[in-house]
Amino acid sequence: QVQLVESGGGLVQAGGSLSVSCAATGRIVSINNMAWYRQAPGKQRELVARINADGITNYADFTKGRFTISRDYTKNIVLLQMNSLKPEDTGVYYCNADLVVGGISGWYDYWGQGTQVTVSS
Repeated sequence: QVQLVESGGGLVQAGGSLSVSCAATGRIVSINNMAWYRQAPGKQRELVARINADGITNYADFTKGRFTISRDYTKNIVLLQMNSLKPEDTGVYYCNADLVVGGISGWYDYWGQGTQVTVSS
């Protein structure tokens, strides 16, 4: 069974930095995109950043150069480095991967359970 496991969430003061990571494990043949989404209380889930198999990245406007997404292609890990954090960055951060599972044809979307990021004023 494929699992996406997030780690690194926690509490940080406004203006501080925090990184979250996600490791994909299981019968994985290949991974196309890996991405981070987040959901703040009372708001819709939104894309934070995405990185594809060639290292091409996309960022949400609200990151404003503060966040950096990177990927370890050998270990199937995606990392999100968050700097200059604001209280409005608070939310549950979810890892997402578009991948092929051994024994199953086609690409499928998988999600982690999420990790809480809280930015205090």
